[in-house]
Amino acid sequence: MATDLDGTALHRDGTVSPRTVAAFARVEESGATLVFVTGRPPRWMGGVASAVRHRGLAICANGALIYDLHTERIVESHLIAVDVLEEVVAQLRANVSDLVFSVEYEAGFAHESDFLLGGLDRRAGAAPRADSVTARPCAKLLALHPRMGADELHALVHDLVGHLVTATHSSSRGLIEMSAQGVTKATALAALAKEQGIDAAEVVAFGDMPNDLPMLSWAGTSYAVANAHPDVLAAVDHVTAANDEDGVAQVLEKLF
Repeated sequence: MATDLDGTALHRDGTVSPRTVAAFARVEESGATLVFVTGRPPRWMGGVASAVRHRGLAICANGALIYDLHTERIVESHLIAVDVLEEVVAQLRANVSDLVFSVEYEAGFAHESDFLLGGLDRRAGAAPRADSVTARPCAKLLALHPRMGADELHALVHDLVGHLVTATHSSSRGLIEMSAQGVTKATALAALAKEQGIDAAEVVAFGDMPNDLPMLSWAGTSYAVANAHPDVLAAVDHVTAANDEDGVAQVLEKLF
């Protein structure tokens, strides 16, 4: 069983409900494998890891990082190389005005001074500013536009640099997330499933945003929560209740 976190298994306030924690426990008690597949970086996984008693693996940064919740260590990385970063940023700056960038590393992150941080990082306090976002390999490059919507900006970024990186989005604001070429939630989940002898047809996956689409297309059975992006609702096999109504837990209680 594979599930996205924000907007899917987590409530709107970022918490894991007791009902969902109990449903996750049912999955593991049955002998099935539970994997969290998220755009979150590892530094945002502490609360989730505690709620699930540090069990299992998490696929973080849209497939770029595999994170062991028990040891709280990264066990596998797929990074964007420096030469690719330089070309991507140069192409985007030349063709899209007002873009600002940040980068996720295996440990930590950095951002340009005008980059508006997300809620979790704003609440965490001081954040490192980057003299250059292309100085070293990164797990994820993020581009933020102050006015464009996410769907419009994604189409533009994909056309400009889709041959260099894999671009997606999971936010209501104009924020695009870029991973190394070919790295998605699906590629990481497929590799993990292969290691454990699990076929795609056996996998049940849950999501809510376009960065979940590769995973939902790959899995044998796909669910969207009712609050999902229209493209996700159109692509899945089933729709469950919204995240704030514990839609993932409702399905797991029936399956396990």
